[in-house]
Amino acid sequence: TGVESANGSSGINAEYGVDQEKQCREWIEAVLGESLPEQEIGKNHFQANLRDGQIICRLINALSPEPLIAKINTQKAAFKQMENIEKFLTACKKFGLQDGDLFQTADLYEAQNMGQVLLSLFALSSVSQKNGYSGPCIGTKMSTENKRSFTEEQLKQGETVIGLQMGSHKGASQAGMNIGKTRAIMD
Repeated sequence: TGVESANGSSGINAEYGVDQEKQCREWIEAVLGESLPEQEIGKNHFQANLRDGQIICRLINALSPEPLIAKINTQKAAFKQMENIEKFLTACKKFGLQDGDLFQTADLYEAQNMGQVLLSLFALSSVSQKNGYSGPCIGTKMSTENKRSFTEEQLKQGETVIGLQMGSHKGASQAGMNIGKTRAIMD
């Protein structure tokens, strides 16, 4: 049985990949211009870097044209650290991430689903590119609008083209095709 999380989704853990962790580490360090405190690779070490929420809050502020998080808590109290994570998640929604891209606070704070945390960081990078951030990135680039304009002459030329999907079958038919055993019908 899956454990129900705060938003009602089943507690299915996203796959945690060390390669993705390395990409996230390098990306965070490149964006912030500093090394993460815990340099050893591994789920628990990566979680230790992000657990207080300060690094991820600074990360989204660096990616956004204007800071989305005004005050980042530096206190060691658990509720203040979780508040930072909540501020980050709220800022991500303002930034353009979808609910499905985000992790739950406990996924990071209690290391319940670090795979989802990685997925959220990849999504954050993709959305930052779409929002105009031109610095380092990871993951795929999101598509952007690509409007095209055609002259009247080009549009008229397009009307004369008959594509094969538009009904021109060049004499092809299904006559003579047999698939499977034929069935004799007798009167």
